[in-house]
Amino acid sequence: MRLLTALDVAFADAEQRRPLTFALMAKWQRAALGHDLVGFRTMPAFAKGGRERYGLAPDTQALFEHCLSESSQRDLPLPSRTARTYLDILFFHPFEDGNARAAMLALAFVLAREGVLLDQVHPLQTTRWADDAEGAADLAVLLGILIIAAERRLSRGRQS
Repeated sequence: MRLLTALDVAFADAEQRRPLTFALMAKWQRAALGHDLVGFRTMPAFAKGGRERYGLAPDTQALFEHCLSESSQRDLPLPSRTARTYLDILFFHPFEDGNARAAMLALAFVLAREGVLLDQVHPLQTTRWADDAEGAADLAVLLGILIIAAERRLSRGRQS
């Protein structure tokens, strides 16, 4: 239920065409996790039972913010920008908890900000690694397919 509330907040922000920032994502995380305080992590993070480690340097948050700003680059195709944003969140692991949820919320936000709502997300529900270049390209292709399919189904629904 909290995740759906966070998604509604993200969609409202997308409708207002807000830029994607850590502060905006933290707002969604507060809603998704039910926590009052959500900040950028202050220690190295671990995932997948400790098999993955996400370091922390003095400029990690600034680098992350820069990557988020690239979600608005009009010279890149929407599927590529969306995939990159999703994977950047997984790579930086900005939150102590809920980074996969944060990545999906951001993915939905970037698409919605461009007027795209996916009607299927099941194909996206698979493990992804942020440092897998081929997987990143595959994710962008998959997003392109899902976007086109959703637009076609919406168009057919309007014609009926």
